[in-house]
Amino acid sequence: MNDAAGYPPAPWNMHGSLWLTAFRLGQDVDDRHPAGTYGVALVDYVEPSPLTYGELLVARTTRTGDGRRAVTITDIWVDSPASMAGGRDLWAIPKELCDFDLESSFRGPVTKTDWSATIDRRAIVDASFTDVSRIAPRTPSKGLVVQPPIDDHPAPVTVVMAGSAKALPCRARWSFAADGPLAFLREARQLASFRMASFRLAFE
Repeated sequence: MNDAAGYPPAPWNMHGSLWLTAFRLGQDVDDRHPAGTYGVALVDYVEPSPLTYGELLVARTTRTGDGRRAVTITDIWVDSPASMAGGRDLWAIPKELCDFDLESSFRGPVTKTDWSATIDRRAIVDASFTDVSRIAPRTPSKGLVVQPPIDDHPAPVTVVMAGSAKALPCRARWSFAADGPLAFLREARQLASFRMASFRLAFE
């Protein structure tokens, strides 16, 4: 554990559930948000993760210098100061703080989940999901995250993610606040959604 910032050293072996929707942004917004395909995800990290917290992130698809598929996290909020510090210091992930409300209900194999994220009581996003991912078979996953430098980490970083999850498509509804930091996604086209239940993920 980093005594000053309160975060554990890499790798972080995380456990939890993730709800993700792919969006197509039709035009450039700014330098960080060019036209392209983005994933917007809400994540609930639970024990035995080294840190437990909620997370909202936006990541765009990209490629590494040698042509491998990857993503770059452009916007991200957590409700854990330790996670914020660790993400910024270890991997140049530009984490900020926000608050979350999360509520799930179950009926047979069906899970219904409602999320909201706010900054100082001002809405960022509300989202709801319906899925049956708890009964899905566990399958492996692997990916790359490529992060440009930020003030806390002046060098670019490439992160390997590897793990497994019970993943299936789900139904999703997103509402981005018109005056919030993700308002640019209000005009994006929703492509597909899925949930990764009971994931295990090593973030190196």
